[in-house]
Amino acid sequence: MSIPGPGGHGLQLTPFRGLRYVAERVGSLAAVTSPPYDVVVRPDGLRQLETADPYNIVRLILPQAGTPADRHRQAAETLRRWQADGVLAPDPEPALYVYEQRDAHTLQRGLIGALRLSPREEGVVLPHEDVMPHVVEDRADLMRATAANLEPLLLAYRGNGDVTGAAHVIERAVREKPLLSTTTEDAIAHHLWRLTDPADLVEIAADLRHHRALIADGHHRWATYLRLREERRDPGPWDYGLVLLVDTTRYPLRVRAIHRLLRRLPPVDALASAGHAFRVRAVDGPLARALDALAEATAAPGAGNAFLLAGDGRFHLLDRPDPAVLARTVPAGRPEAWRTLDATVLHSVLLEHLWNVPEAPEHISYIHDAAAVVEQAERLGGTAVLMHPVCEEIVHELALQGVAMPHKSTSFGPKPATGLVLRSLTLG
Repeated sequence: MSIPGPGGHGLQLTPFRGLRYVAERVGSLAAVTSPPYDVVVRPDGLRQLETADPYNIVRLILPQAGTPADRHRQAAETLRRWQADGVLAPDPEPALYVYEQRDAHTLQRGLIGALRLSPREEGVVLPHEDVMPHVVEDRADLMRATAANLEPLLLAYRGNGDVTGAAHVIERAVREKPLLSTTTEDAIAHHLWRLTDPADLVEIAADLRHHRALIADGHHRWATYLRLREERRDPGPWDYGLVLLVDTTRYPLRVRAIHRLLRRLPPVDALASAGHAFRVRAVDGPLARALDALAEATAAPGAGNAFLLAGDGRFHLLDRPDPAVLARTVPAGRPEAWRTLDATVLHSVLLEHLWNVPEAPEHISYIHDAAAVVEQAERLGGTAVLMHPVCEEIVHELALQGVAMPHKSTSFGPKPATGLVLRSLTLG
């Protein structure tokens, strides 16, 4: 995605002094990392990370205390203490970082840096999802308290396919010895290289200024960056935010669905109401087989929207929505690509019209892992709604039109590990 015209500023990625774990002070670098904060949703997953190492980054991104204010104060105090004790230390000079993730099936490389913030109307950074105000408020309070960007957003841009500019610098850097290397429990190897050579930084800057980026993961954190920048009148470190930029022409991202857990809606009630707008039928398990049935239902010509419901020990496929119900309940005045999104139909027809599920954390949770959402639904007596991934081209199409998808419509990955490099807003 290139910036048209000679006057476009494009992406401006600047070096910063990375705040990193001191390897000798922790059990292992893998033990102090975490998935992004909104992926750590299961209590057992949070406990596992907390017990993996006393300095695990989850104690900063998801601090545990009685009130939100106490949580944010605790995170700030923990960050201050870890720096004072030498657990976290800043790199000696500003740098950009080449970041690589690799496993048996995936290779992803990109650049971590401080990106100049820009509003949507500039067309440089394109969001594609709506955000939830209470989440932005929580992340803003945490960021104010810690004065730090604790985890990078994932942004995707499309290079020209040649090994020039930023791609040239990246491919040359990965031939050198990494600054750090670790392999996390999911068998993904993570490597980080530091870029400080002025010629490399100039080459990257000259290339990126011709590009715009899509927010692949981190809409709430991007909205938080923008809110906090508006609170400050003078230019400074709050005008930038920590990101990982990936050239998806060279390293395509995967698009996965984010599933819904309806905590207070029993499956029997969900299925009874859904029958007013969808064909409802049981499908065989186990989960992988049921998800295959969902994929087949969405792939059939003219099939329309489809969802998989679980929570009562069985799987139920919702498909073939009633066109008359869609016409009455899905908002008009939006592009057809938006009106036919699974997330649009789910929220407009099912959550709002048939099930009356409020948009509140005590009623609905957003969970990336299909097995986890089914397990939690069965444990709580609620309903799991499993989604099929949206096509990446539709995401780009709507983003370029400035049309936001419903929140939590997509999950791009692989996501960067949290904890490998932080950005303090108080460092020079």
